[in-house]
Amino acid sequence: MSDRFEGSAHVELVDWVDVPAGELLRGTPVDDMDGLVRRYADTGVPVEWYRKEAPRRRVHVPAFRIGRTQVTVGQWAPFAEETGRPGATDAPDDHPVVGVRWDDAVAYCHWLGERHGVLGVRLPTEDEWERAARGDDDREFPWGPEYRTGLANLVDLGLGTTTPVGSFPDGASPFGVLDMAGNADEWTSTLYAPYPGAPDDVPLVEDWAFDPHITRGGAFRHDRDLARCARRHGAYEKDLRSIGVGFRPAMSA
Repeated sequence: MSDRFEGSAHVELVDWVDVPAGELLRGTPVDDMDGLVRRYADTGVPVEWYRKEAPRRRVHVPAFRIGRTQVTVGQWAPFAEETGRPGATDAPDDHPVVGVRWDDAVAYCHWLGERHGVLGVRLPTEDEWERAARGDDDREFPWGPEYRTGLANLVDLGLGTTTPVGSFPDGASPFGVLDMAGNADEWTSTLYAPYPGAPDDVPLVEDWAFDPHITRGGAFRHDRDLARCARRHGAYEKDLRSIGVGFRPAMSA
């Protein structure tokens, strides 16, 4: 479902995807950790990073709506002009905006709703994001069980920068959400914390992170392990532009 909003200088298109209420197979079973390390040994990711995904748990996620694509430079520009908020706006209008702080992403969602009379626009929760990416099953990637080069803008493509949103339609999630893997890493509204029942060695806080909120999906500079639906990440560097942090809006149904 698409809602077109007429602004004074721009026509903004928010293409909302309706995700029905359902069960999410959240996270990764503890017994799968050693297998993950073996499958992604070439990335050098230690098992400790994966253990944040444990345990696997079935959780109910109420119905919600989420943007089919990440917020673009063109959609961000009028907000930045009005509010003076930072964000990389020198890319083409159809690329995702990156370099966005969490509080600025939240402010954009509020601005979007207030400007156009749409109540409750916000960032997705971590569970909503994973359900939008994973659907009803335990697929490892938004498109299915196996990684395939060419379905997402990750480091294996060698582009080194963003691409127009929606450039990889064959990498869509079960609900038709695009770029859930790669292009821009995405803020969620969820503060990092271990999942209930997590292994004892999972840290209670990630005090080395630049921001305590969870990001999901990975960016153009990341390897395929961050394209996994269950992968919990964060903004671990201050330069949010160089690590490709962006976002997409959501709202309750």
